[in-house]
Order: sequence, then structure tokens, then C-alpha cells
Amino acid sequence: MGTTDPRPAGARGSCAPARTAARGIPNGTSAAPYRDRTRGDPVPRPPRTATLFHDVRPFGGPPRDLIAVDGGLVSEVPEGAAVERVDGHGRLALPTLVDAHIHPDKTAWGEPWHSRRPAHGIAEYVAGDVELARALPTPVAERALRLMSHAAAQGTRAMRAHADVAPAYGLSGIEGVAEAARRLAGIVDVELVAFPQHGVVRTPGVTELLAEAAASGLVTHIGGIDPAGFDADGDHEGDQLGTVFGLAEKHGLGLDVHLHDRGEQGLAPLRDIAARTRALGLQGRVNVGHAFAVAALSDRELDEVADLLAESGVSLTTVALSATTILPFRRLAERGVLVGLGSDGVRDSWSPFGNADMLHRSWLAAWALDARLDEELEGCFRLAADGGAELLGLPRADLRPGSPADFMLVDGECLPQAVVDLPRRDLVVRAGRVVARDGRLV
Repeated sequence: MGTTDPRPAGARGSCAPARTAARGIPNGTSAAPYRDRTRGDPVPRPPRTATLFHDVRPFGGPPRDLIAVDGGLVSEVPEGAAVERVDGHGRLALPTLVDAHIHPDKTAWGEPWHSRRPAHGIAEYVAGDVELARALPTPVAERALRLMSHAAAQGTRAMRAHADVAPAYGLSGIEGVAEAARRLAGIVDVELVAFPQHGVVRTPGVTELLAEAAASGLVTHIGGIDPAGFDADGDHEGDQLGTVFGLAEKHGLGLDVHLHDRGEQGLAPLRDIAARTRALGLQGRVNVGHAFAVAALSDRELDEVADLLAESGVSLTTVALSATTILPFRRLAERGVLVGLGSDGVRDSWSPFGNADMLHRSWLAAWALDARLDEELEGCFRLAADGGAELLGLPRADLRPGSPADFMLVDGECLPQAVVDLPRRDLVVRAGRVVARDGRLV
């Protein structure tokens, strides 16, 4: 669990791309000359560059080449292009993944071991968050960068990161994660959520801080948490949703509300969220994380809720905590509900577990569902690859011409085996550029 260097420094090591010519055209050969803007003299046009990943097996199929140009995959090397060649040595090529729910501001990843105390309920966990934040010697920006760099080196191409906004921290969490995201630009895409972990109704000052975060230009989403259970104040449990929906509408932001409450206490806010989303025209911009109440529904009840969410354009995220809390994502998808997969907390005050490795999170989803068939194992991988991409508005990285050149190379026979074996990420490619080798950024 060492600290990774987040600064891309070009290709290094034995797999460094070797520069060759494309289709027999010598290196440096230019297309038609163009003129210097200041003098009008003809000067050589820089050759277009293609990166050819030779001898790779997309999804375990027959060996072939993947060709990346301008960040995307193409079917052949453009005429006149200079080629950078990377030999895949027959390794399995898989899309890189999307973490749809992670809390980088809370992490103690790479810090001295922190012994956790018993906690019962969100309020006690929140108190533990504050205690740990005060005890850690490392600023949020550095801790978040360390964790997010590790995630990228394990094959995460994008994430939705939640950062706590509360009087105990001010906007330091938002600012720290935003700084980490800035330093990882071009390696991992980051959506940032101003998350009221301490509650909006129950904690004075949070509303004002959320408004400040919404106006800061740093966040893409406003968060919410359990308006009926944790963040209720007598008969005013709906005030939180009114606040966060109002901020989202005013500032043109998305919403990501976490619902841990089960039974009707969790379902009633979910219906409210769906109704508000339709009324404000926010379809496709509202997500509910965890949604444990949905995980417990029977077939008929599940279908009714799924139809409501699909009609309202409300998506869901699950974090595969257990067999009783993981969402039935395949059935939800059949009813038109978009579902993504996330890491949640990583080695924070809530839990010593978590590693921000989305391939491992796919393994956890498969384990929670007792997956045995190849299609079930692949479905858990697709949840992290395709579900997460769609949730964040990204194109699928399906390794076909026209898709983003975002993939990883691993030893293995096929995709289901990779989910089970969790092979080392030998090479991670983002927009056609090698960004990590052997689990570390380059």
C-alpha cells in the first residue's frame, strides 16, 4: 500500500512503446506542409501519432491489435501517422472501470493504522469521522490524491467522489478532493459531490455551506442523506430534500442522495425524490446511493418501484456490502433503471476495509450474489464498466473502433476468470496513453 506518484512522466520500463513507422512510412514523414503564421514559410507538419497495442485479446477473444488515435480506438493506422508500438504479449484486454460512489476525503489510505471504536448508527460514525480527520497528519488533498492515484492505477477511469460539507470541516474536503482531481486530469475523470454527511436539518450551518459549495464551481452534484431517519426533525423531515433540490435547480447541478433507511422509512423518501425529479425536470441528473429498502423488496414490489424510478429518470448506485444490501441490478436494468457500482468508504473511520479497486468490487458483487455462471460474473463486471460509465455520462469503453481508448491489460483467459482471479493490472491505458504499469502510475 505504497504511495503512488500521480504525475504522468511518460512511458518507462521494459514495456515502453517503441517508435516505428506506420505502413512503411519512415518516422518524421509529414503530410502536406503548412505555413508558419508569423513568416508564411512552409514548415513540416508534425506527424499524427497512433499507438498500436500489438497482440492483445479483447475480452478473451483471438489476438489482434488495438489502435489508438486522438484518445479513441480506430480500425487502422491513419495514413502518414507515426506509430508508437506497445507489445501486449497475448494479454487479456478489458475496459477500465467507473467508481460511481467513493469518499476520498475520509480515507486513511497510506496513513498510520487507526484503531476504530464501536459505533451504532450514523451519528456515531460521523463523530468518528471528525475524530479521525483531526488525528490524521496529512491534508485532505494529499490523502485523496494518494487514494485516487491508486484507484487509477488499478484501472479506474472515472469516479463520482463525495466530500463531506459540515461545520467541522468547512469546505476543506471539497477543496482537497478538487485539488486531487485537478492533478489527475487526463488520468481519471472526477465528478464531485458536496455531501452533507452530518445532516442538513439536524446540523446548523450545513445549509449555508452547501450553498457556498454549490456556488463555488468546484462541485457537479449536491448530496443528501436519509431525510426520514437520520436527518429528521420532528415533522420536518422533508426540509432536507427541499433544500438540496432547490440548490441543484438554482445552480444547474445534479443530485446524489444516500438512503440507508430500510422499509417504508427508506421507500417514502425514494418516492418523494422521484416526484421532485419529475416536477423539476431533473430526469437523468438524480441518483440514489445504497437504497437498501429497494434491495429488500419482493418481485412485484420491486417491479413497481423500478418502474417509478425508470419513469422519473432516477438512477441508483450499489456498493456490494452484503447479500442483503446489494441491489438486484440486473432486474432493475431490465425495467429501465440505470445502476452503477462504487467503493463507498476506503479505510476510513467507518471500516478498515476497502481498496478502491473496482475489479475487486466486481468480485465482491459476484460473491454477494453467489454468482457461478459466466454470464453472472460478466454482469458484475459490466455493472462497473458500462453501468458506471452511463451513470457519469461517459461513452462505453467496449474496445471497438469509435470507443474511448480506455482499457487495461491483464494475464488471464477470459473476462469471468479475471473477475474471480483479480489479476495484477499490468498496463492501464487512458485515452490511448499508458498511465500505469504493474499497479503504479507512470
